[in-house]
This record gives sequence, structure tokens and C-alpha cells, in this order.
Amino acid sequence: MQPILASSCAQATTAREARYRIDAPIAPRRGARIVALDDHAATIVRRAAQQEWNGARFFTLEVGAPGAKGPAALLPDGDGSPDIALHRTDGSSSLLTDELVDADVAVMVATTDGNAEAAEAIGRACARRGIMTAGLALGERHAVADTILALRPHAQVLLVSGDQEDLAEVLTALRA
Repeated sequence: MQPILASSCAQATTAREARYRIDAPIAPRRGARIVALDDHAATIVRRAAQQEWNGARFFTLEVGAPGAKGPAALLPDGDGSPDIALHRTDGSSSLLTDELVDADVAVMVATTDGNAEAAEAIGRACARRGIMTAGLALGERHAVADTILALRPHAQVLLVSGDQEDLAEVLTALRA
């Protein structure tokens, strides 16, 4: 076995080794969708939406959405599965199925009032389309225990944090 020498690092910078280097910049995501599952999360999502992003879209649940006050806004989509009416932070409305067409990641944000019904509908819709799902439970660990239980089955990645600024950090890491 040959010892590793200081000159080994120099060899990595040779033209011969450089041909294996990838110099292309990392492309931004084509479509991150961020959905607030409760009222407090909606405030956090609206604040994050004011920052500069690479095409990420931010939503809250429409009034009447699952878990919100009033009748559930679960609508059958094309295959008979439930769809969710979403409210964009710019004031317009949209359906979950329409927003997932060009999405490659969906981030569900919840606080102490996590919405299990909406998390399930979003998780299932993303799973059918092969879209990665992430859940962000914001609040003290003991206060978000029910939220964690609601998100866990429907999020491939789950982050529990007491810091509301972690949403921006997660979205930056996802190149949203």
C-alpha cells in the first residue's frame, strides 16, 4: 500500500483529473410547492413567500379546507381521489392537482394545529406523481406531537424545529 502524500492533492488538480470534475452549476428546482396546513403556519409561509425564490409557490388552505372551519373542501380529482382547494399568497386560488403538474417537491408546514386530513391528501397526491414530500413541524416538541403524527406517514422527510426561520433554511437547501 502506498502512503498518501501531500502531492496527492496536487495530482487531483491536473488536467487529467480535471476531466472528471463537474463544473456545471446546480440547476434550481423546477417547482417547489409549500403548503401551510394551519393558520399559524400560514403566517410563517406568507413571510417566507416574500423572499426571493427560484420559482417556488406558496399556499395556504382555502377556507373550508380539511381541518379548517366550515365544510371540507376535498374535491374529487380526475381519478376520484380527493383534491384540495389552495389559496396562493398573492390572493388567487388554485387546486392541488393543478399545482403538482410541474412540481418536484412539496413541503407541508404545520404548527400545533397540524391538519392530518390535508397532509394525507397532499401526501397521496404527491406519491401518485412521484413527487418528494417534506414535512416541517414548527413549535416546541411536546406541543407539536400530534402534528408530527399527522405528517409522519405522508412526508418522506420530516423536520421538527422550534425555529420558524428553519422554513427558509429548508427551502434554500432544496434550491426552491
